[in-house]
Amino acid sequence: MLVAAAVCPCPPLLVPEVAAGAAPELDAARAACTDALGVLAAARPDRLVVVGPGDGPGPEAFPQGTPGSFRGFGVHTDVHLGPVQGAGPERPGRELPYGLAVGAWLLARTGWADVPVEGVGVGESLPAEPCAALGREIAAGAGRVALLVLGDASACRTLKAPGYLDERAAPFDAEVGRALGAADVAALAAMDVVLARELKVSGRAPWQVLAGAAEGAGLAGALLYEDAPYGVGYVTAAWS
Repeated sequence: MLVAAAVCPCPPLLVPEVAAGAAPELDAARAACTDALGVLAAARPDRLVVVGPGDGPGPEAFPQGTPGSFRGFGVHTDVHLGPVQGAGPERPGRELPYGLAVGAWLLARTGWADVPVEGVGVGESLPAEPCAALGREIAAGAGRVALLVLGDASACRTLKAPGYLDERAAPFDAEVGRALGAADVAALAAMDVVLARELKVSGRAPWQVLAGAAEGAGLAGALLYEDAPYGVGYVTAAWS
């Protein structure tokens, strides 16, 4: 059963080495992510599943120890999904997608080591119902399950945003923040897939996996952070 969830944004700029001189601009977001992960630890789960944007539709599984890198962003910073045990994952040539790499960095930053970790990548083309079904499957696994859910809201909040300015972005993000802060499973499940794609939302599929996993769990939510510092909506929330 699902006992807790942390929802965090996943821009590579969260990693200070990537952000370089602009790193202090996301200090509040990093602090909120740390707080959200603290809620996961307090729930004493038996396993942690990290769900984030994938390179393909997915779902694609990533075992504990899978490596990730931020070398594509010009820095020699490498991560692994949780502690590396033995010889590492069975498919050593595979790397984490960028969103899951950010999740791995957050886990390492907070010293997450005691609970088995696995990753799942889901892409923007995966429809809502398969996302929800995946969430139900994850929650139905053995023991107490916690989720770290990664993804960004719209990338169209300002003229300089990656997706330019779209007047639909601010109200979309406001509803996302409300739903994640209130643990509103129905609202997340009903999110407009087409609009999310048009607004370049990377978190839609991961959030709908969370919605499926949280069905009937009775979790309460708390909104910890909401901003759009680079024209991209970032939301952090904790469910417990």
